Amino acid sequence: MNIILAQPRGFCAGVVRAIQTVEQALAQHSPPIYVLHEIVHNRHVVENLKQRGALFVENIQDIPSNSICIFSAHGVANHIAQQAKQRQLKIIDATCPLVKKVHSQAQRYQQQGYEIIIIGHSGHPEVEGTRGCISGNVHVLCTKEAVSTLTVQNPQKLAYVTQTTLSLDDTQEVIKELIRLFPTIQGPALTDICYATQNRQNAVRELASQVDVLLVVGAHNSSNSNRLREVGAQAGVSSYLIEDAEDLQPHWFIKTTRIGITAGASTPEVLIEGVLDRLRTLGITEITTLPGKIETTTFQLPILVD
Repeated sequence: MNIILAQPRGFCAGVVRAIQTVEQALAQHSPPIYVLHEIVHNRHVVENLKQRGALFVENIQDIPSNSICIFSAHGVANHIAQQAKQRQLKIIDATCPLVKKVHSQAQRYQQQGYEIIIIGHSGHPEVEGTRGCISGNVHVLCTKEAVSTLTVQNPQKLAYVTQTTLSLDDTQEVIKELIRLFPTIQGPALTDICYATQNRQNAVRELASQVDVLLVVGAHNSSNSNRLREVGAQAGVSSYLIEDAEDLQPHWFIKTTRIGITAGASTPEVLIEGVLDRLRTLGITEITTLPGKIETTTFQLPILVD
């Protein structure tokens, strides 16, 4: 069997920033350091930070007053930030700057009097954070079919924003349908979706044309990892989402000579190496990496509390 690795894959700049934020907070302050929600959607990353003194909670009320609290890369709603202030928590905001950009877009549209549509998965932390940054009537949908069920106050005064980790193809179909039904709708260009999402999905499309099986290394609750698997499946390749090497099933590779591997934006490279080690025991003879877009984006760390 031969392995072909996608390029780019794994950590994006927003994830690196979020993890480094927790690491630096732990280095500067005595544990515990509280993190609201998983800092990124990867169990291995979270467990590693737990071992170093980070405590992950799902409710702001579970954090003792005056404690250090880090907001995850997915962002939080305004009322959560307000509750944190009321509890006198020392806030470090690790929200991805590109998610912050979506918040700003939504707020700007609202200030201009537009009714907002969020293209994304209801209940996802990023979507709930965006939804909570604006008031009034907000719609959340993720499929072309859902557009026809929309009931809006003024069809002439609509605007949309998007979750950063969606499938570009699916998002494009939703936007096309919105424009068809509401020709005056406002919204960012498709190219405004997260650069890391675009790059990884483009790499999978190229990879899918050269392999028999696609492995996406990522958490099952990671939106961008799930979308990568879907992109592979839509290209007609048997595609599997695995958290680590333990999820590999030898029967996937019985009739396979070419295996493609990529990883979600919150997946550390060490997990990919673990998958490669396991596949070596199954008969890998060659590992190559596709030429692809080299990412140089970096984000400055948020201001840490004293």
